[in-house]
Amino acid sequence: MPPLADFAVDLVPVLALLALLVTAYRHPSGRTEAAVGLAAATVTVASGLVSRGEVEAALRNLAPVVAFLATILVVADVCSRAGLFTAAAGLVRDVSLGRPVRLLGGVFVLAAAVTAVLSLDATVVLLTPVVIGGAVAMGTSSRPGSYACLRMANSASLLLPVSNLTNLLAMPHLDLTFGGFAVVMAPVLAVVLVVEYVVLRLLFRGDLAESDRPAPAPLAPAVPRVPLLAVIVMLVGFAALSPFGVEPFWVSGAVAVVLVGWARRRRFLTVRDAVHAAHPSFAVFVLCLGVVVAALSAGFLGDAVADVLPDNTSYASLLLIAVVATVLANLLTNLSATLLVVPLLAPLGTAAILAALLGLNIGSGLSYTGSLANLLWRRSLARHGEPPGMGDFHRVSLVATPLALVAAVTALSLVT
Repeated sequence: MPPLADFAVDLVPVLALLALLVTAYRHPSGRTEAAVGLAAATVTVASGLVSRGEVEAALRNLAPVVAFLATILVVADVCSRAGLFTAAAGLVRDVSLGRPVRLLGGVFVLAAAVTAVLSLDATVVLLTPVVIGGAVAMGTSSRPGSYACLRMANSASLLLPVSNLTNLLAMPHLDLTFGGFAVVMAPVLAVVLVVEYVVLRLLFRGDLAESDRPAPAPLAPAVPRVPLLAVIVMLVGFAALSPFGVEPFWVSGAVAVVLVGWARRRRFLTVRDAVHAAHPSFAVFVLCLGVVVAALSAGFLGDAVADVLPDNTSYASLLLIAVVATVLANLLTNLSATLLVVPLLAPLGTAAILAALLGLNIGSGLSYTGSLANLLWRRSLARHGEPPGMGDFHRVSLVATPLALVAAVTALSLVT
């Protein structure tokens, strides 16, 4: 094939990915989202850069992850409708006794917990509006709490394989069980949480200035027992069944079915609501994204990334891997970057892949395009009349992300 024609073929998946990223940023209707995804995947396959077998392999690898995404979104939606997030945020508000600094600490812990157990999308879409409403009700600035949700949506997703789709995509390449992953990443996350909290305290010290108003009376919100118990059982199920090779979507799917049945009996959820909560159009979009990235990996971009990555796992190499993953996440979104970089790092073993996850999770907080969660968070605030400014976002991200990333790599090098 002539060089010019060869270049044109290589350009096809790049343009397809660009179309997908623009679609993700604009967040159109579900039908449009799915249509763009299918068109991008079709054009990519037609380019001949990926074979039918490679397409089938990409879809087969992504299918369990997409199934988990759909089912965990249903679980989170039922929990939200039942008032679990509102009750949890109410408890945090009551414990804070009207003091903004204590409120930030409580929101910080709550957002980290929601991200770890129900994934980062639940934090940015379902928890953030509740936190904003609570801050407004207290008469305090909502900015510290909303940014705590954003930062935790990315950084706290390090803890469990189910906390982020990037982790689930990496799990087949790791010699770790569900519990083993948590054991390795827990001390890393602890260091990251300290860095993130200190940064937010300093950057929002003006918003956190104490006032002289009296503390509100405790409201003692009722915590819905069935959703809470279901989430606990789900978490135990993930850990207990992982050593037997049971994919997480089986557990989250079973819990989703139970919660949907429970919610229907109480008439605050219909089957149509449950299907809508699963976001099937986004599931199609993610599968199509996998096909496009498979073509990119087989082309010049895969070769270019492979040339940059190190061939060992020294501290300097782990830091380089995290930086490369951060750059790719912010250029391609972290989900696309995971599909590209993790298979290339598989020969280097667990430490290298975990270093990449640091960049793919923490590093994705550097820009709006780093992760879909950032875009969802921005959209959620705009819908609630609190649109974040570009200056505010980058004032936080450009300080917190590099510091947290270096701290995380240092901690990882000590535990692996």
